[in-house]
Amino acid sequence: MNTAPMPGTPGAVPHSPDPLHDLVLASLDDDQAMEVVSIPLEGKSSIADYMVIASGRSTRQVAAMAQKLAERIKKSGHGPVRIEGLPAADWVLVDAGDVVIHLFRPEVRSFYNLERMWAFGDAPPVLGSA
Repeated sequence: MNTAPMPGTPGAVPHSPDPLHDLVLASLDDDQAMEVVSIPLEGKSSIADYMVIASGRSTRQVAAMAQKLAERIKKSGHGPVRIEGLPAADWVLVDAGDVVIHLFRPEVRSFYNLERMWAFGDAPPVLGSA
């Protein structure tokens, strides 16, 4: 995933100083996640530094993305990962500590609209290139 902002490229996710955040974004890009959004939470919430929201085309893709993401995070030494919602895989939460990832099927994502709920304050969510 090219996370470096490229001049004149709208929607590119800038490289962050957080290696876990970068790993999450790269993993989602590798797994062809759709509509990746990263919301910086630092100073807004104590639950995490970033919330990443992405969609998969099917429950199978959502489940696979969550499992691969958890494996990649663990292999890279970022500690344990907690996954919720895997059996149904309509909405899977991957809690990696400083980065919380929500993976949805598109219909479920539009119903809950987490981007609107969490994108408050001065900084708008950062849209991914996927």
